[in-house]
Amino acid sequence: MQVGIISTDEALRRAREAGLDLVEVAPHERPPVCRIMDYGKWKYQQKKKVKKHHEQQLKEVRMSPKTDARDKEIKVARACKFFEQGDKVQFTMLFRGRERFHQDRGIVIFQAIIDQLGEAVKVERPPRTEGRRMTMVLSPGKIAPKRPEGKPAEAKPASALGAPASVPADAAATGTLAPEVAPVPEVAPAPEADGQEA
Repeated sequence: MQVGIISTDEALRRAREAGLDLVEVAPHERPPVCRIMDYGKWKYQQKKKVKKHHEQQLKEVRMSPKTDARDKEIKVARACKFFEQGDKVQFTMLFRGRERFHQDRGIVIFQAIIDQLGEAVKVERPPRTEGRRMTMVLSPGKIAPKRPEGKPAEAKPASALGAPASVPADAAATGTLAPEVAPVPEVAPAPEADGQEA
């Protein structure tokens, strides 16, 4: 409801009677424009709108053909955090000196990253060379479906999946690795004839 031009004292009195705040919304206008409203509630709603809307950003992860395997794992883990936030990730591989003649290694590394992330990402721009750098852009894809709580996931040995076995949590914390142990099959072993191991 517009009241029109009134004095500041009258506007403050009306705001107090209503139990609200007198907020100046256009201070540079003559006369200044004010509104009687609950300022705290309005500010809270504005914060809520900002939190609700997440703009998708393009994040960058840089590496080189000589990047160590552990460093690659860290960079892929960082990219996974970006994907969880809903951002796109541009992987950039920088080639220096003689590395430029071995750009096929960059394609192999990028393809390994795509294979590692699987269905969690979608290839938006495949690897391509631009001068001394090779780039590819991945965006968040399908998220792995959650398993029903009644059925546990089937355990498969890591060797059957073609990947190295995972490191136990206690070994990762101490920095020591335990020898890989394959799961024991459910079949009873055959009797040994001459006492030698198979």
